[in-house]
Amino acid sequence: MKITFVWIFCLIFINLSVAQQQNNVVQTAIDQFSDHSALQNAGISFMAFDLENDSIIAHFNHKTAIIPASTVKLFTTATAFEILGKDFKPKTKLYLTGKVDSAGVLNGDVIIRGFGDASLGSKYFYEEEEQGKFLADWINALKEKGVKKIDGKILADGSAFGYDGAPNGWSWSDMGNYYGAGASACALFDNMTRLHFSTPSSLNSPTKLDSMTPTIKNYQLLNQVTTHSSSSDKAYIYGTPFSYQRFAVGSIPRSKSNFEVKASIPDPELLLAQVFEKALILEDISIENPAEGLRSLMQKKENVELNYSDFDILLEHEGKSVSDIAYWTNMRSVNFFAEQLLSLVAFEKAGIESTDKSAEFVNNYWESRLGVKMMQTDGSGLSRTNAFSAEHFVKLLKYMHKSENFTAYEETLPVAGLSGTLRSVCRGQAAQGKLKAKSGTMNRIKSYAGYVDSSSGKKIAFAIIVNNDDLSNYQLVKKMEVVFNSMARY
Repeated sequence: MKITFVWIFCLIFINLSVAQQQNNVVQTAIDQFSDHSALQNAGISFMAFDLENDSIIAHFNHKTAIIPASTVKLFTTATAFEILGKDFKPKTKLYLTGKVDSAGVLNGDVIIRGFGDASLGSKYFYEEEEQGKFLADWINALKEKGVKKIDGKILADGSAFGYDGAPNGWSWSDMGNYYGAGASACALFDNMTRLHFSTPSSLNSPTKLDSMTPTIKNYQLLNQVTTHSSSSDKAYIYGTPFSYQRFAVGSIPRSKSNFEVKASIPDPELLLAQVFEKALILEDISIENPAEGLRSLMQKKENVELNYSDFDILLEHEGKSVSDIAYWTNMRSVNFFAEQLLSLVAFEKAGIESTDKSAEFVNNYWESRLGVKMMQTDGSGLSRTNAFSAEHFVKLLKYMHKSENFTAYEETLPVAGLSGTLRSVCRGQAAQGKLKAKSGTMNRIKSYAGYVDSSSGKKIAFAIIVNNDDLSNYQLVKKMEVVFNSMARY
């Protein structure tokens, strides 16, 4: 009996020691990471959580809320999955305000009423030659009604999301660029236009803007972009929502023709109406009055009353699903998609028509479910007024792990060494194929949050956020990889 008791005690001691050693592997990794001289003045928040045993594996300032950048998209996409469901598809509806007479004249307007379809003409879902197919479908619907002339105008109504233009906290240096495109209930082509430049062979020389796709009427660009010797795009577009006066700075490669620089569309609602108008004219359907957006009409102080119950519906165009949009939101970190999802959820669930109030809605939704104080101010993480801790993300990931939407949610996450924004992270290392996470990157900000399937079969939820470090992005990620690999081996 005495010998048996000793053996039992030894086995318990050995098991405890192994468990402590496993914990120490991750805790030691984060302790060593945070002790690096270049991180002495940095803000760091980390947490690794064993979902099976419902226990913390390791942590470092895990309750400290700092700026997370694009990992905010984890909350935005989770909200869309939970409230709307993975199969929900937003619609765009076309209405006729009058009747079509025997001569084929529509005595009224065609109204495009948007409800936040992010996929309309999107490059993420359609090849370039197919991006305008929705226009052909709309034109065919009019032709089936016998319309040959519109004795009115094309009017786009994107009021469902309001006209904030951009969330609070967005930088002036971001909003003119493609990644700074805000939400719009009437959206098209990813709310992005491509500026085509030609450049001379000489260095530090002026460049020429030749064209843009799509063409935007009244767009004015003060071009200060010059040439450089590298092959990268270092040009930036400055301009605010609804403003057609923009300027470009920075540099692009020399000896190029048709070099593309991507920028945000000033007013997607108005552009959608104009693009449809142009397509109709090319099909020999004449239109009496110029295309308008509802916001621009309101600015002109015109009396606009849209009683949709009095209008005839022409068609309903169905967009891509929440699951489809969320996939690219997280896989490629598409800011525009995240902002669309944020506004879509708040509008569909609560009739909210404001970006700021949409963020408030999401905060209230998660505070009651996770028991944390939420400070989310946009959908994408581009705002520097967002504040999250590692614990925020771990609590979300734990919640989603128990959700019926978990499989669809996890499938949106890039896989270390294999896909998306994590394709080059931990390649050929222990965490390759085991770590699935959303990354976040801004100037002096780097973050990751997601799941790790460890070599021992455990499911780990984790988050790491670093602000104001003294390392290059490459150096910082290399040091983070040590922490990632420690969780993969746990």
